[in-house]
Amino acid sequence: MWFDFSSLSGKDEVITVGVFSDSYWEVQNGYSYQILEDAIALFEEEHPGVKVRYVSGILKDDYPEWLSEQLILGRAPDVFLLFGENFSDLAEIGALKNLSGLIEADRDFSVEAFYPSALAYGKYDEKQYALPYECAPKLMFVNKTILDAEGIAIPEKDWTWDDFYEICEAVTKDLDGNGTPDQFGAVGYTWSEAFDANGVQLFDEQGSECYLTGDGVREAILFMERLEGLHDGYQVTGRDFDQGRVAFQPMLFSEYRAYKPYPLSIKKYSGFDWGCISMPAGASGDNRSQLDTLMLAMNENTSHVHSSWEFMKLLSADERIQEEIFDYSEGVSVLKKVTESDKALKLLIDSSGENSGFDLQTLSDAVDQAVVVPRFRDYEEAISEVDKAVTDIMAGNANISTQQIIWNRQINTFLKSKEEKR
Repeated sequence: MWFDFSSLSGKDEVITVGVFSDSYWEVQNGYSYQILEDAIALFEEEHPGVKVRYVSGILKDDYPEWLSEQLILGRAPDVFLLFGENFSDLAEIGALKNLSGLIEADRDFSVEAFYPSALAYGKYDEKQYALPYECAPKLMFVNKTILDAEGIAIPEKDWTWDDFYEICEAVTKDLDGNGTPDQFGAVGYTWSEAFDANGVQLFDEQGSECYLTGDGVREAILFMERLEGLHDGYQVTGRDFDQGRVAFQPMLFSEYRAYKPYPLSIKKYSGFDWGCISMPAGASGDNRSQLDTLMLAMNENTSHVHSSWEFMKLLSADERIQEEIFDYSEGVSVLKKVTESDKALKLLIDSSGENSGFDLQTLSDAVDQAVVVPRFRDYEEAISEVDKAVTDIMAGNANISTQQIIWNRQINTFLKSKEEKR
């Protein structure tokens, strides 16, 4: 419901904000409105005569449909949170205000303050249609207890596929002697992580062409086949990691933040010590992974452009508000200075219960060097087609290079059909 407007003066300018009531990172969070309310109080104090009101009670799962409905009805808020999977569609149909001109004209706004990858998340067709609000990189979570028991050191930040495979091979064992492995190297490391680590660019910027035939793709598929071959046919699951039976699992850093603190760490991951490190680098790539970013966008039809822009800047680019990401959310600030600060490090160490060992530089590097995927309409459907292709190639016995060509042709046909329908 909208807040009550009856107490407002007729002279007040009112801007509205679209948000949801639970955590973007899908964990329990009792502070879903705290940052927003603090920002509103600060904004109204610094901007007399302007009031900010927001919608409350909308769950994250219902939010995209609610926002689409409001846009269709012409009742969308002036400013609203935006998910990555909805961004390109709304940008293409003209629902989002192009912010490029506002950014260029604003001397108080510095694009250099942001992590480039987080800012790039809100670009479409070389124009900035959204600002980043908070983010979380994908990192490799490691069961330190297993590695310690096997006498294996925690990998360095520049570790590679070879290091990854060697450790996975060493820890994969049949501990109870029943003939089946019950300790494993990795779970959840998919072709997507392998492609990112090996420098694979799947599509062009417009989403009109797929590049599945590259050597980097073949290298990644061959590595995935080797890695999965260690399991001897056993389907390793996330539950195996939760029970302390797997050495590595890729996860968003938000999960580390959500479950590392006691007692949630006891509930989620009992009986072993765990932490996070960078992702391994592929044979032709680097220690990189993708970034999940929650964004802020402006309604193309807002009649309050200036005030809406000022409020967006406060949420996204003001250190006072961005610092609260570490207090009241599980994400990471999109501002370099905030994320790399001593305050952030202390808060993360205090909340995790660790006195040492947390490497803030690993976190910052993961955000700074994150893979930026092309933002085009129907991207999620295109990725689903690639998933079918890779699954089929890995399941079959045919020549990989030949299958790459066949599937690349099919995916390009799919992309062309989508382009013709736009």
